[in-house]
Amino acid sequence: MADMDAFRDEIARWAAGGAPDAAAELAADLGLRTAVLLEGPSDLAAVEALAAREDRDLTAEGVAVVSMGGAMSVGRFAGLLGPPGLGLRLTGLCDAREEPFYDRGWQRAGAVRDFHVCVADLEDEMIRALGPERVEEVIRAEDELRPWQTFLAQPAQHGRPRHQQLRRFLSTRKGRKIRYGSLLVQALDGARPPAPLADLLAGL
Repeated sequence: MADMDAFRDEIARWAAGGAPDAAAELAADLGLRTAVLLEGPSDLAAVEALAAREDRDLTAEGVAVVSMGGAMSVGRFAGLLGPPGLGLRLTGLCDAREEPFYDRGWQRAGAVRDFHVCVADLEDEMIRALGPERVEEVIRAEDELRPWQTFLAQPAQHGRPRHQQLRRFLSTRKGRKIRYGSLLVQALDGARPPAPLADLLAGL
């Protein structure tokens, strides 16, 4: 049976200069119709967590959620997955500062502009949606209170708004952003997800 992880691996190989045959075969086997282009794995974790929270199986719906390893790769991935390549409908999520890369990528692929923009980044959106106090509760639940307190004691953090401190903390250790990408979505409980993330899922 075709596997989404295998498809993502083949897309990465194709993007690195490999042959398209295996990716095209897997796309057909999976019945893919839409590709969601994301900057990195923390965004992927958040999208998959929200889909699970809404009891949606994106693979069964023909949706491939792809982490590109950086917004500067969007032109390449849009060309491979969009009209010039596999012919999938393109959508995605990006940070505001990366919006020009996405615009150019969609234009070069001849795709209809259809992606959602975070004010700063998705972590910023999640912190604002949850509120700093709730994010700190998640940090405590993950047994990271001591690293958080050590981080706050750094001179560079003195006087900074708590929102900014939290956003920076999530990026201070390898793998932390990815882990909290799903944890913060799970912490939403009954709260509405950030608009860019909610609108992305609603449009799939």
